[in-house]
Amino acid sequence: MTKKLLFVVTILLVASFSLLAADLNGKWVAEQPGRNGGPPRQVTFVFKASGSTLTGTMTGGGRGGAPTPIEITDGKIDGDNVSFTVKRETQNGPMETKYKGTVSGDELKLKFTMMDQERELTAKRSGT
Repeated sequence: MTKKLLFVVTILLVASFSLLAADLNGKWVAEQPGRNGGPPRQVTFVFKASGSTLTGTMTGGGRGGAPTPIEITDGKIDGDNVSFTVKRETQNGPMETKYKGTVSGDELKLKFTMMDQERELTAKRSGT
């Protein structure tokens, strides 16, 4: 009896934490600071959240050419806290960028390190 009760309580706690996770599903748009003070670049995230797991794509932020969606990996949601990694191939070899931030309603504030400089960007939920 005690084991059954403990099992039911555990399931309810897991379910309630899932409900408390931030709603990130959909398209989010931000402007990433330009390199060396250059003009900002538009960045689009398309997130798919399932419980505490975050997947999706990031488009933009790079130089020249048509933007190609890049897969988001290692994505995690913990309440309002979000983290994920974007890995891409560049002219200088592979580059990995780790993002961490918080979501509040329709605003996502992220910090990331690029070229040994910590940067910030704010993404807004897109209606399209």
